Amino acid sequence: MAEMVVTDRSGKEHRVTGRVGTSLMENLRDADLDVAAICGGMCSCATCHVYIDEEWAGKLPIAQGDEVELLRELVSFKPNSRLSCQVPFTEALDGLKVKVAPDE
Repeated sequence: MAEMVVTDRSGKEHRVTGRVGTSLMENLRDADLDVAAICGGMCSCATCHVYIDEEWAGKLPIAQGDEVELLRELVSFKPNSRLSCQVPFTEALDGLKVKVAPDE
């Protein structure tokens, strides 16, 4: 099992054991960490927006298509923004650091 370090919207840090083979969004939602995931992972709502720690950003698949379009429409968009539904959670992400983005 792989762990991640998640900072919620209030600034509190949580260590979460993630389920490999699911998305980052599913892990955050199931841990009740401020991720609404209204569309259920269909990349159509941006309610799973997170910031990936810069040391990890280059280790993830590159954002493409609908994800990029949705992210760029957000007021809170940053270069390290991702929709967590589009990030597969793997053993290679053990130690991943993410921050839940503000609700929009």
